[in-house]
Amino acid sequence: MTIVNASLDLTKIPKAKIIKGKKGSYINVTMFVNDDVDQFGNNASIILSQTKEEREAKQARVYLGNGRTAALNNQPKQEEVVDNDLPF
Repeated sequence: MTIVNASLDLTKIPKAKIIKGKKGSYINVTMFVNDDVDQFGNNASIILSQTKEEREAKQARVYLGNGRTAALNNQPKQEEVVDNDLPF
């Protein structure tokens, strides 16, 4: 499991993209987790999700914020299990 802590700029969310549901208001986002870390220690980016039509029209992405993956100090590391008794 990977946990990402992030900050979003709510002023960049167009009202037309807010979905009113029975239990609240929602937006669809897309998150990218990168292998590289920037100068601030961030390795995740969050954008407003685009429709297929928006992607095909090459509309600019709405960048909402960034974040970083968090270390899970309370989780034991998974170790590779080697079973030398296998018949193959």
